[in-house]
Amino acid sequence: MSRIAEAFHNHKAFIPFITCGDPDLDTTYRTVLAMAENGADLIELGIPFSDPTAEGPVIMGADSRALESGTTTDAVLELAAALRQKISIPMVFMTYANVVYSYGSERFMNKAAKAGMDGLILPDVPFEEREDFEPVCRACDMDLIAMIAPTSEKRIAAIARAAGGFVYMVSSLGVTGVRSSITTDIGAMTKLVRENTDVPCAVGFGISTPEQAAKMASLSDGAIVGSAIVKMIAQHGTAAPAPVGAFVREMASAVHQAGSGADGCFSSPGSLY
Repeated sequence: MSRIAEAFHNHKAFIPFITCGDPDLDTTYRTVLAMAENGADLIELGIPFSDPTAEGPVIMGADSRALESGTTTDAVLELAAALRQKISIPMVFMTYANVVYSYGSERFMNKAAKAGMDGLILPDVPFEEREDFEPVCRACDMDLIAMIAPTSEKRIAAIARAAGGFVYMVSSLGVTGVRSSITTDIGAMTKLVRENTDVPCAVGFGISTPEQAAKMASLSDGAIVGSAIVKMIAQHGTAAPAPVGAFVREMASAVHQAGSGADGCFSSPGSLY
């Protein structure tokens, strides 16, 4: 069983996101350890990019601060390798196609795999262009994580059938950011995903409270939280690990108590193995 599969195996998964290098890499390192110690099941490591088109102002600000502090792709790869020496839960990179292209796709995937990464999320790569990256990911035993949005409509089935690792279901139209409510019919999206794959699915974009996280997890297999955490890091700076750890503990508890299997698209974990 892969590390990503294990994250969803016993309960719904809580998946936090962090922008690497904001405010510095040492703080990122300590914050990721705090996340893992407080119940995170899988962690997304964001590699900063100068034009993060899927991001709202909170994560765009974090990317800018990380780049200004001198964060490079090589430095993030080294950070990932150091984290893998300390934690066993799955980690995936989230970044943009140009970061991987400019680094060299094969070189990037090889280094990511050697660092112990489990997957890659590229929000600006449409489903039809996944072949530019998926074979290289597969060769390095990494998953290219598929994203499904409310506008995916008839493409959801095809995207789900090709998915590996987990399916990232985008809860809302627009960019990342905290939202007071989520109105998308996540249950209907989950149903379409479940009809076409046994790969687990998790909901992201806009989740910021334990109540929202629990609700989204009850309709899928997990909840992803990014902007709320990045906002905390901006507020606390180098002192962020403790408050972020406490927040992750509260969110993870809510997600883990949301139930497992019956309502999500990963309803029969044993059927995969």
